[in-house]
Amino acid sequence: MLFNDTYQTITQTSEGIFRDKGSKFIAYTYPIKLEADVKEIITKLRTEHPKARHFCWALRLSPDRNVFKLNDDGEPSGTAGRPILNTLLSADVTNILVVVVRYFGGTLLGVPGLINAYKNATVEALNASEIITKTVNDVYELEFDYLMMNDVMRTMKEEQLNIIQQNFDTYCSLTFEVRKANLNLVIKKLDKIEGLKITYLGTI
Repeated sequence: MLFNDTYQTITQTSEGIFRDKGSKFIAYTYPIKLEADVKEIITKLRTEHPKARHFCWALRLSPDRNVFKLNDDGEPSGTAGRPILNTLLSADVTNILVVVVRYFGGTLLGVPGLINAYKNATVEALNASEIITKTVNDVYELEFDYLMMNDVMRTMKEEQLNIIQQNFDTYCSLTFEVRKANLNLVIKKLDKIEGLKITYLGTI
Protein backbone atom coordinates (compact mmCIF):
# COMPACT_ATOMS: atom_id res chain seq x y z
CA MET A 1 0.00 0.00 0.00
CA LEU A 2 1.31 3.45 -0.88
CA PHE A 3 1.80 5.90 1.95
CA ASN A 4 -1.23 8.18 2.13
CA ASP A 5 0.19 11.67 2.52
CA THR A 6 -3.04 13.52 3.22
CA TYR A 7 -5.27 13.69 6.29
CA GLN A 8 -8.50 15.38 7.25
CA THR A 9 -8.83 17.80 10.14
CA ILE A 10 -10.80 20.85 11.25
CA THR A 11 -9.77 24.50 11.13
CA GLN A 12 -11.70 25.93 14.07
CA THR A 13 -13.92 25.04 17.01
CA SER A 14 -17.60 24.26 16.57
CA GLU A 15 -20.43 22.93 18.69
CA GLY A 16 -23.46 20.69 18.45
CA ILE A 17 -26.32 19.93 20.86
CA PHE A 18 -28.34 16.77 21.43
CA ARG A 19 -31.20 16.45 23.93
CA ASP A 20 -32.82 13.34 25.37
CA LYS A 21 -35.31 13.02 28.28
CA GLY A 22 -34.31 16.34 29.78
CA SER A 23 -30.57 15.71 29.55
CA LYS A 24 -28.58 18.09 27.37
CA PHE A 25 -25.36 17.06 25.63
CA ILE A 26 -23.24 19.89 24.21
CA ALA A 27 -20.34 18.76 22.03
CA TYR A 28 -17.38 21.02 21.29
CA THR A 29 -14.74 20.30 18.65
CA TYR A 30 -11.19 21.71 18.89
CA PRO A 31 -8.32 21.51 16.39
CA ILE A 32 -5.29 20.41 18.47
CA LYS A 33 -1.80 19.06 17.87
CA LEU A 34 -0.75 18.15 21.40
CA GLU A 35 -2.38 16.01 24.05
CA ALA A 36 -1.09 18.53 26.60
CA ASP A 37 -3.70 21.03 25.32
CA VAL A 38 -6.60 18.93 26.65
CA LYS A 39 -6.27 19.82 30.31
CA GLU A 40 -6.55 23.56 29.74
CA ILE A 41 -9.60 23.13 27.45
CA ILE A 42 -11.43 20.93 29.99
CA THR A 43 -10.62 23.36 32.83
CA LYS A 44 -12.05 26.24 30.78
CA LEU A 45 -15.24 24.27 29.99
CA ARG A 46 -15.72 23.36 33.66
CA THR A 47 -15.59 27.09 34.48
CA GLU A 48 -18.11 27.90 31.72
CA HIS A 49 -20.47 25.05 32.73
CA PRO A 50 -20.36 24.88 36.56
CA LYS A 51 -23.67 22.98 36.76
CA ALA A 52 -22.81 20.30 34.19
CA ARG A 53 -22.47 16.72 35.46
CA HIS A 54 -19.96 15.18 33.04
CA PHE A 55 -17.18 16.34 30.70
CA CYS A 56 -16.45 13.35 28.46
CA TRP A 57 -13.97 13.50 25.63
CA ALA A 58 -11.97 11.73 22.94
CA LEU A 59 -9.09 12.82 20.75
CA ARG A 60 -7.15 11.67 17.72
CA LEU A 61 -3.70 12.97 16.93
CA SER A 62 -0.94 12.77 14.31
CA PRO A 63 -1.19 12.65 10.51
CA ASP A 64 -1.08 8.83 10.54
CA ARG A 65 -4.11 8.93 12.92
CA ASN A 66 -2.70 6.31 15.29
CA VAL A 67 -2.76 8.31 18.55
CA PHE A 68 -6.05 8.39 20.44
CA LYS A 69 -7.31 8.87 23.98
CA LEU A 70 -10.75 8.84 25.56
CA ASN A 71 -12.34 9.62 28.92
CA ASP A 72 -15.80 8.68 30.24
CA ASP A 73 -15.58 11.14 33.17
CA GLY A 74 -17.84 9.15 35.49
CA GLU A 75 -20.29 7.82 32.90
CA PRO A 76 -20.59 3.99 32.68
CA SER A 77 -17.51 2.56 30.94
CA GLY A 78 -17.77 2.61 27.15
CA THR A 79 -20.86 4.84 26.99
CA ALA A 80 -19.23 8.24 26.38
CA GLY A 81 -15.57 8.43 25.29
CA ARG A 82 -15.85 5.39 23.02
CA PRO A 83 -18.89 6.60 20.99
CA ILE A 84 -17.22 10.03 20.65
CA LEU A 85 -14.02 8.36 19.38
CA ASN A 86 -15.93 6.02 17.05
CA THR A 87 -17.59 9.05 15.46
CA LEU A 88 -14.14 10.59 14.86
CA LEU A 89 -12.95 7.30 13.36
CA SER A 90 -15.88 7.09 10.95
CA ALA A 91 -15.43 10.76 9.95
CA ASP A 92 -11.72 9.94 9.44
CA VAL A 93 -10.50 13.16 11.07
CA THR A 94 -7.37 13.68 13.15
CA ASN A 95 -5.66 16.41 15.22
CA ILE A 96 -9.03 16.93 16.85
CA LEU A 97 -10.48 16.89 20.35
CA VAL A 98 -14.21 16.56 21.06
CA VAL A 99 -15.55 17.29 24.53
CA VAL A 100 -19.19 16.58 25.32
CA VAL A 101 -20.61 18.47 28.30
CA ARG A 102 -23.62 16.75 29.86
CA TYR A 103 -26.33 18.36 31.89
CA PHE A 104 -28.32 15.64 33.67
CA GLY A 105 -32.08 15.95 33.22
CA GLY A 106 -33.21 13.68 36.06
CA THR A 107 -34.02 10.58 33.97
CA LEU A 108 -31.45 7.79 33.50
CA LEU A 109 -30.92 7.06 29.81
CA GLY A 110 -29.38 3.59 30.18
CA VAL A 111 -26.36 2.34 28.26
CA PRO A 112 -27.88 2.41 24.71
CA GLY A 113 -29.36 5.86 25.39
CA LEU A 114 -26.02 7.27 26.54
CA ILE A 115 -24.10 5.80 23.60
CA ASN A 116 -26.66 7.27 21.23
CA ALA A 117 -26.58 10.69 22.92
CA TYR A 118 -22.78 11.05 22.98
CA LYS A 119 -22.55 9.85 19.38
CA ASN A 120 -25.25 12.21 18.11
CA ALA A 121 -23.89 15.25 19.95
CA THR A 122 -20.49 14.56 18.34
CA VAL A 123 -22.07 14.11 14.88
CA GLU A 124 -23.86 17.47 15.29
CA ALA A 125 -20.61 19.23 16.23
CA LEU A 126 -18.70 17.64 13.34
CA ASN A 127 -21.47 18.63 10.92
CA ALA A 128 -20.96 22.23 12.07
CA SER A 129 -17.19 21.97 11.48
CA GLU A 130 -15.33 22.83 8.33
CA ILE A 131 -13.34 19.68 7.53
CA ILE A 132 -10.28 20.27 5.37
CA THR A 133 -7.70 18.00 3.77
CA LYS A 134 -4.06 18.69 4.60
CA THR A 135 -0.90 17.12 3.23
CA VAL A 136 1.56 15.36 5.49
CA ASN A 137 4.70 17.47 5.35
CA ASP A 138 8.24 16.88 6.57
CA VAL A 139 10.17 19.81 7.99
CA TYR A 140 13.87 20.23 7.26
CA GLU A 141 16.52 22.76 8.20
CA LEU A 142 19.24 23.76 5.75
CA GLU A 143 22.53 25.34 6.79
CA PHE A 144 24.77 26.79 4.13
CA ASP A 145 27.31 29.40 3.20
CA TYR A 146 26.02 32.75 1.86
CA LEU A 147 27.58 32.00 -1.55
CA MET A 148 25.24 28.99 -1.95
CA MET A 149 22.15 31.13 -1.43
CA ASN A 150 21.16 31.32 -5.14
CA ASP A 151 21.28 27.54 -5.62
CA VAL A 152 19.22 26.95 -2.48
CA MET A 153 16.60 29.58 -3.31
CA ARG A 154 16.30 28.34 -6.90
CA THR A 155 15.41 24.87 -5.61
CA MET A 156 12.88 26.37 -3.17
CA LYS A 157 11.24 28.24 -6.04
CA GLU A 158 11.32 25.39 -8.59
CA GLU A 159 9.75 22.95 -6.11
CA GLN A 160 7.35 25.59 -4.69
CA LEU A 161 8.46 24.81 -1.14
CA ASN A 162 7.04 26.66 1.83
CA ILE A 163 9.77 28.45 3.80
CA ILE A 164 8.91 28.54 7.52
CA GLN A 165 11.83 30.70 8.63
CA GLN A 166 15.09 31.97 7.24
CA ASN A 167 18.18 33.67 8.53
CA PHE A 168 20.64 35.06 5.97
CA ASP A 169 24.02 36.12 7.28
CA THR A 170 27.58 35.11 6.44
CA TYR A 171 26.37 31.63 7.37
CA CYS A 172 22.71 31.02 6.52
CA SER A 173 19.94 28.77 7.80
CA LEU A 174 16.52 28.09 6.37
CA THR A 175 13.64 25.91 7.57
CA PHE A 176 11.14 24.60 5.01
CA GLU A 177 8.36 22.04 4.70
CA VAL A 178 7.96 19.56 1.89
CA ARG A 179 5.07 17.24 1.09
CA LYS A 180 6.08 13.65 1.83
CA ALA A 181 5.19 12.53 -1.69
CA ASN A 182 7.72 15.01 -3.15
CA LEU A 183 10.43 14.43 -0.55
CA ASN A 184 12.81 12.16 -2.50
CA LEU A 185 12.93 14.48 -5.50
CA VAL A 186 13.60 17.57 -3.36
CA ILE A 187 16.32 15.89 -1.27
CA LYS A 188 17.97 14.61 -4.47
CA LYS A 189 18.15 18.18 -5.81
CA LEU A 190 19.45 19.60 -2.53
CA ASP A 191 22.09 16.86 -2.28
CA LYS A 192 23.63 18.22 -5.49
CA ILE A 193 24.44 21.51 -3.74
CA GLU A 194 27.91 20.96 -2.33
CA GLY A 195 28.50 21.76 1.35
CA LEU A 196 24.81 22.03 2.22
CA LYS A 197 23.85 20.61 5.63
CA ILE A 198 20.34 19.09 5.75
CA THR A 199 18.66 18.24 9.07
CA TYR A 200 15.27 16.53 9.48
CA LEU A 201 13.18 18.30 12.16
CA GLY A 202 9.91 16.34 12.15
CA THR A 203 6.57 15.75 10.44
CA ILE A 204 3.54 18.04 10.55
